[in-house]
Amino acid sequence: MTTGQSPQLLHLVFGGELESTEGLRFADLDGLDIVGIYPNYRAAYDAWKAKAQATVDNARMRYFIVHLHRLLDPEATAGEKGAAGR
Repeated sequence: MTTGQSPQLLHLVFGGELESTEGLRFADLDGLDIVGIYPNYRAAYDAWKAKAQATVDNARMRYFIVHLHRLLDPEATAGEKGAAGR
């Protein structure tokens, strides 16, 4: 990271059809919908919401937001408070 620049807080949005409404196992891994990678939580949330609303008629379809920045640099975000629910 260059001095003076804020960190990139990358987020991945993806989804797919689950085997059951009570689990988190995907029915078809090859059919996962990779929506995209976004530069911040707000942009990822907007993309997630649009996909979730577009598939509301399919009870087994779920979309998720993955905090890539936490996977890439866990030490940098270890002290974040209140972020676990996002």
